Amino acid sequence: MRPTDNINELINKLHLKASANLDKRVHGDISKALAESNKTKSAIKQPNIGRIIMKSPITKLATAAIVLIACVIGLSLWRGTQSGIALADVLARIEKVKAFRCQWSDNITGEDPNKPYSSESRGTILISQDGWKSNDEEIDPNGGKSAFEEWYRLPDKKTIINIVHKQKKYSRTEWDDRWAEEWQKGDPRTFLREFMACKHESLGRSTIEGIEVEGFRTTDPNCLGYSKDKLECDVKVWADVKTKLPVRYDFTTACFDQRGDKIIERGHFVMHNFEWDVPVDAAEFEPVIPDGYTSLVVKFPAHITEEIAIQGLKLCVEFLGNYPDPESFSNFFTDIRSALEKSDTAVATRLKEELRGLTEQEKVNRLSDATLPIRCLVRFYLALQWDKKNPAHYGRTVTPKDADKVLMRWKISDNEYRVIFGDLHAETVTVEKLAELEKP
Repeated sequence: MRPTDNINELINKLHLKASANLDKRVHGDISKALAESNKTKSAIKQPNIGRIIMKSPITKLATAAIVLIACVIGLSLWRGTQSGIALADVLARIEKVKAFRCQWSDNITGEDPNKPYSSESRGTILISQDGWKSNDEEIDPNGGKSAFEEWYRLPDKKTIINIVHKQKKYSRTEWDDRWAEEWQKGDPRTFLREFMACKHESLGRSTIEGIEVEGFRTTDPNCLGYSKDKLECDVKVWADVKTKLPVRYDFTTACFDQRGDKIIERGHFVMHNFEWDVPVDAAEFEPVIPDGYTSLVVKFPAHITEEIAIQGLKLCVEFLGNYPDPESFSNFFTDIRSALEKSDTAVATRLKEELRGLTEQEKVNRLSDATLPIRCLVRFYLALQWDKKNPAHYGRTVTPKDADKVLMRWKISDNEYRVIFGDLHAETVTVEKLAELEKP
């Protein structure tokens, strides 16, 4: 897994790392692998969601906006302590704010010695009743030119627009109802119950940038929608003692592999320099697309079912000859990209032939159509994460020949799981049966 996108995945709810992130990553990687005339990443690669704002389970913690609001709200929703400030008062104060702006920075490192990576990103984000806008800069670790992107979330249109200036491309993702529902969880009232349930402690008074603040801390990953076997976190937030508004947010994470055996990624995300009640012109949320930029429109079916997800798994086999080899299901597109560059399957070869002679815009459109089932598969998996269905995917070890091995599974009740096997047939099994099937 490497950094790429759901924002998202801090929410999943860092599910992330999802989100505009996964859509971006899927198309970017496949486009890079198959479009022979274009060796650069597509505008919709899954954002380094490396970044909390647009990257991995730590970031890829599903779309800049979700992460940010989660941060702000998270700080608002913890119970008050005896130290002086009641966080309920912070929440009440934030709810009166019509628009605010802040800066953020994000550092991600991979722990796998065989696939080391690191990324550093920074930017600004503006949130108002008219929409959300983020300007992102991904720093080149070798001292080269940074990559700049713009993200727009337009609630009224159920649309996310991502402009990648380095590649002169942009994507427009239209939400399905399920995705829109997740975005709505940015509302403080929706988050209230979840964050109020988190155990936390007071850090007492201190001074940040000349401002007297009061700090709070939690290490409960449930505040981000994760369980302890998936994520370790250390979240610190500070509020201005006088204004009862957030001043700084500091989030450190360690993400585990699917079995919870080892840490595969670490992240550090900070928000600071908040400006509250800033004046906003609605025109700020109207993207300006430069002439000559290649476009991609990403749409999803109204309902993504198990059957559609199985079609996505089948397409992976047709492209690669086997299933993806993910450390984490939501981050496996780097492996797909690498495999497609070498793929000689009939479907991959035929698609390469179709792309020859097409314009760049025609290639993007063709690839978008061709990979829709894979995008739906990822969206299906993300929804399982959002709903805390304890999903898992074993594409690393299971092949199409392993008819009786668990390829993918998720919880459907306290006593039952739904299982997709290596030959893509599906069954409902008991918890006891699943434990037997998943034995090493």
